[in-house]
Amino acid sequence: MKPLALIATALLACVATRALAQDQSQHADHSMPMSQNSALDDAPSPVPAPSAPQDHAADAYYDHAAMAKARSMLLYETGGMPHSMLMAERLEWRPGGGGDGYAWEMEGWTGGDVDRLAFKTKGEGAVGGAAEKIELQAGWLHALNPWFNLRAGARQDLQPRPRRTHAVLAIEGLAPYWFEVEGELFLSQKGEVTARAEASYDQRITQRMILQPAAELNLSAQDTPELRAGAGFTSIELGVRLRYEVVREFAPYIGIHWERKLGRTARYARGLGEEAGGLSVALGLRFWL
Repeated sequence: MKPLALIATALLACVATRALAQDQSQHADHSMPMSQNSALDDAPSPVPAPSAPQDHAADAYYDHAAMAKARSMLLYETGGMPHSMLMAERLEWRPGGGGDGYAWEMEGWTGGDVDRLAFKTKGEGAVGGAAEKIELQAGWLHALNPWFNLRAGARQDLQPRPRRTHAVLAIEGLAPYWFEVEGELFLSQKGEVTARAEASYDQRITQRMILQPAAELNLSAQDTPELRAGAGFTSIELGVRLRYEVVREFAPYIGIHWERKLGRTARYARGLGEEAGGLSVALGLRFWL
């Protein structure tokens, strides 16, 4: 009896196992197509790539040529146009016990924000006599950054004689703490090398009253007896001027001016019976157009 029961139990187990395996196989066959269809449904649909963005959004709605003309006009009206300026930094009379003198220093330019044509002139002399110094410069002015300009050009000395023509290379601009600075290097047609450094500072006392200390130092790389200039530092000038801006473009001033020849240049002057330096009052006018 027991052997028969064991055999029957084994047969039932085999039948149940085969039925379960067949059922799982059928379910697997039905699930495979569903999985593939789902994967196809999730795939991204082919969409055309968007057009490249335009540099100017307005061109998408308005005529490109009309908008280009409007942009060009806006650039012109907000700084793209050429400008011109004339600045008379000093037009002054220097009364003194040994005779009255005069001096001038002017500059101007025309051009754009980066490149300009520039000129400057300076000189001095005694009232009632010929000018002792007349200097003219012209050249190209290029903005290196918002604070400094590079200047290259030519300089012509009309006085003193013999006349000299120089190549000029200069840096000028606004240094930290609002100091106006300028450094110039000159090479004459005779091969003479000279240089000049200048600095000034505008100290506002009121909105219209301004005190300006200024300094200038000149030097030469060689002796030039025919121009009465020695090697080394040749001269120094110091001054303080108080101006009042009646309007921003027009300002009379009063101040003092001191200058002195140095080293061998001073000895050349004394040898000719001239003063090596002196102090004088300065009365003048500063204006710009």
